[in-house]
Amino acid sequence: MRRDAFLKSLAVLAAAGALPLSARAGTNIKMMIPANPGGGWDTTGRALGKAMTDAQVAETVSFDNKGGAAGALGLAQFVNGSKGDPNAVMVMGAVMLGGIITGKPPVSLSQATPLARLTTEYNVFVLPANSPYKSMKEVVEQLKKDPGSIKWGGGSRGSTEHIAAAMIARDVGVDPSKINYVAFRGGGEATAAILGGNVTVGGSGLSEFSEYIKTGKMKPLAMTSGTRLKGVEIPTLKEMGINVEIGNWRGVYGAAGITPEQRKQLIDLLVKATKSKAWAEAVEKNNWTPALLTGAEFEKFVDDDFASLRATMVKSGMV
Repeated sequence: MRRDAFLKSLAVLAAAGALPLSARAGTNIKMMIPANPGGGWDTTGRALGKAMTDAQVAETVSFDNKGGAAGALGLAQFVNGSKGDPNAVMVMGAVMLGGIITGKPPVSLSQATPLARLTTEYNVFVLPANSPYKSMKEVVEQLKKDPGSIKWGGGSRGSTEHIAAAMIARDVGVDPSKINYVAFRGGGEATAAILGGNVTVGGSGLSEFSEYIKTGKMKPLAMTSGTRLKGVEIPTLKEMGINVEIGNWRGVYGAAGITPEQRKQLIDLLVKATKSKAWAEAVEKNNWTPALLTGAEFEKFVDDDFASLRATMVKSGMV
């Protein structure tokens, strides 16, 4: 078959949706989760994978967990190992932006392709069940007396709970550079440290701690949302007179070097997946706030959030 005839036949097959699976974006998805199992990115990625298969926009979804450095290790592996792959995606979010600002890794998020923001989740601060403290007021009083005596535990350096802890300190008149923050590589490690009483206060997305709060193994102190979440009886920091509000959004990037058409295909399948019953159930179960934003609008949002987070972290003495 002549080359021009072959190309024409490919165009016809593509229009009919009959190209081989390897030639079309979004059929056999390979998902990078740049965190260890058990955390918010892992929960989001696996819920999204199930939604993709349930919505029949992907035949299979495979997962690769690579934790460390606020997602920078997974980002490096994704950028270097998935160039031009229309079936490769990576879960990411605000935590990665904070980690890039503080850690300055050799790879850049701009080397990958922005696809969509999916959700926003607000953080909750908790105490271990056997904590001598009973309220955020008591924690703040001790923080003012001796900042280093309050050991905050959460995700990677630059995570939203790290930023929130620094913002709390600044708002109550404590030098935020003096907070004692212990960073963990994943939600599983942070949870174990809190349950074991190895940190004074723990912070993470509500979905990661909800079962422990329900069973009394963790005592909730406050949420970082502006107002109380529907169905959640945990007060906000603002209700306590602490002017701190910060959300932890999560999104998806595609590989570097994919075509505009392949990018659109991936965005379309993500949008379809978020309309599935499986995704709706995951959103409700995990107390996520839907925040779908795609393409160029999402790209601008990331650029703006980079600038906003950097300004906040500079003011808080983290950069």
